[in-house]
Amino acid sequence: MSGESRIEAFLDELTTAEDYRGQIQHLRVIAARQARYGQLKAELSEEMQQVLADLGLAKLYWHQVQAIEAVLAGKNVVIAAGTASGKTLCYTLPLAEAIHEEATTRGLLIYPTKALAQDQLGKLGAFGAGSVFTANTYDGDTPQSQRRRIRQHSQVILTNPDMLHLAICPYHESWADFFRHLKYVVLDEVHTYRGVFGSHTGNVLRRLRRIARHHGADPQFICTSATIGNPQAHCERLVGVEFEVVDEDSSAQGRRFFVFWNPPVVQQEAGRRRSGNIEAAELTVRLAREGIRTITFTQARQQAELVLQYMRARTDDKALRKRLMAYRGGYLPEQRREIEQQLFAGDLMAVAATDALELGVDIGGLDAVVMTGYPGSISSVWQQAGRAGRGQQDALAVLVAMPGGIDQYVTEHPDYLLAADQERVLINPENRFILGAHLLCAAYELPLSARDDEFFGAEMSQVLAVLAEHGYVVERRRWHWSGPADIYPAAEVGIRSSGGTGYDIVDTGREEVLGTIDKNSAFWMTHPGAVYLHQGENYLVSGLDVEEQKVLVEPTDVNYYTRAIQMSNVEVLQTYERRRLGGAGEITLGELSVHSQVVGYRKYHRKTGRQLAVEDLDLPAQDFETMGVWFAADKPEATMLTEAGCHVMGSLHGLEHAIIALLPLFALCDPHDIGGVSYSLHESLGAGGIFVYDGYPGGVGICEEAFYRAEEVLQAVCERIANCPCEAGCPSCVQSPSCGDNNQPMDKAGAARLARFWAEGKE
Repeated sequence: MSGESRIEAFLDELTTAEDYRGQIQHLRVIAARQARYGQLKAELSEEMQQVLADLGLAKLYWHQVQAIEAVLAGKNVVIAAGTASGKTLCYTLPLAEAIHEEATTRGLLIYPTKALAQDQLGKLGAFGAGSVFTANTYDGDTPQSQRRRIRQHSQVILTNPDMLHLAICPYHESWADFFRHLKYVVLDEVHTYRGVFGSHTGNVLRRLRRIARHHGADPQFICTSATIGNPQAHCERLVGVEFEVVDEDSSAQGRRFFVFWNPPVVQQEAGRRRSGNIEAAELTVRLAREGIRTITFTQARQQAELVLQYMRARTDDKALRKRLMAYRGGYLPEQRREIEQQLFAGDLMAVAATDALELGVDIGGLDAVVMTGYPGSISSVWQQAGRAGRGQQDALAVLVAMPGGIDQYVTEHPDYLLAADQERVLINPENRFILGAHLLCAAYELPLSARDDEFFGAEMSQVLAVLAEHGYVVERRRWHWSGPADIYPAAEVGIRSSGGTGYDIVDTGREEVLGTIDKNSAFWMTHPGAVYLHQGENYLVSGLDVEEQKVLVEPTDVNYYTRAIQMSNVEVLQTYERRRLGGAGEITLGELSVHSQVVGYRKYHRKTGRQLAVEDLDLPAQDFETMGVWFAADKPEATMLTEAGCHVMGSLHGLEHAIIALLPLFALCDPHDIGGVSYSLHESLGAGGIFVYDGYPGGVGICEEAFYRAEEVLQAVCERIANCPCEAGCPSCVQSPSCGDNNQPMDKAGAARLARFWAEGKE
């Protein structure tokens, strides 16, 4: 039976089953696309022509031709196209050709994950890696005994930003020959470098360029990306050099059946729907039973483990149960490799995975993708959907909506995904907190001079002056690292979060490290009393050792999961810009001081989602300065709400939650990247108001985007609240599961009125 008929037959069978409850809210069939080809004008060596012939690439896609010719012409190039469109060839071919022409040529290939680097190493073999030239991965899994040999003899190094930051740039003298002959730097999946991670990576790349210059090289950059709204601007901001963009995808694609799946309402007055995790698990098991190989994406590590538990619990077939697995970050290297190999070999029928498998790791032929919740961006939706149906195969992509406002909004507006322009990726390498950390790293690597503002920008001298006041650098014609001799600055800077180095998660019974978690997430996900999931097993967090940075866990068999509760307070430090809103009132952009603390957690029944208990916690607070926007609810707002019989503070509180829930749709960020707080009276406003802020010191551009797109956000909030079937407010519209005030007071109708008043001037 063909792939096409299997997908259509599955959907027909699904929608006529007795237990089907109308979950398919929208079904779109995206037409197949024919390939367009081009002819290279550049003359390739006989060896490279033979490689292409051996790979069956007698013809190249038009976008491949454009990209390869631009690279061979010496330009920095970004290729933005969909999954399985042949972007890898756009850098492997020029790299292999350059090494063939001159054996001293070196290439540095940077991938966002270790798994992707390992996968791409195998693909380099077709171009001569291992026979004509040497290529090796160099990451945290590389044995110490092999690192010196790899540094000295490899012509191509495959690594990740973390290793570049921690182990290559700080020890660049050991890499002198490699840097001296560095011709190409490749940044794969560049759309993943956003927010804090992207801002850190931008500074790591500036350090890389500076070190290469020191050793006499000026490498050419080649970037690949999913389809995003600003590929050229993003790469130029990330790397700090000019780019030429190739963004017309001319590859072939089969039909894609795109399903928007909304779990049924089980409690109308509360607006509560059946668990999206359970719906995704049941759908995945149905697919697996039909022999349709599936990857089910989740948004968090714990969610992947939870979905795996649900999947295994929904089949009595022991053989099938063994072919269901989870895959996420935090697993040990040998665990990840084994799962990847099983998936590629076809031994697994379905895997519940985080976005660690969203990227281009070759995991064999898949027929279907289930997305458990909106993954945070349009580009991620298409990256995940693209993991199935490669080439001319038909494929099924199912977006299972979670109860939050963002998922419900997307499900109600399918054209937001299917017809809208792609979002712009936001980063801020000039964030003074992030920049300051990397200036310390750079000074440790090479003394800084005034000319280095070419790499680090006009703020460099001012930030260095602050660092000098604290004794970390000293000026002796140039800026030298002067911190404690036993401190290695890069080791103190965690580039994937603002929280520095991470925590080990230790099973106290077996005294075994199960995995790791970053410092900021530790308070959220592994606080004392939290339920931690690993490989489908439950663990209870018995302790959080802040000094040793360890999470202590022990096996448990509880029937609940946990969510942290956070409290915040803000103080206005500086106002940068203010403007009138489209309706009434105004919005202000400025700098805030934030005091944030995880103060407790809630227990929810694993199957029903019903809240079971609330527990208090006493964890250290986080104090930081960041960018924010705020809306003042002055006399006109208060009068309008009061006359309508609405609770003023309840309206502000509900609107705060709703704005935070939907802002990621407009600012391309994760919900946890944003914080907020509402007040009945704030001294800086002289009135009530709502504050929304970037959840990282210094900010990464989220609130700047919110400032200019506030009316769009408020309009979306109005629609979401109006479409929500609940009576008084629920997590789909104005409630937040992490609210420190237990979502009280709350006024759903007032939140909608206030949003409309600010956006349109209507009551």
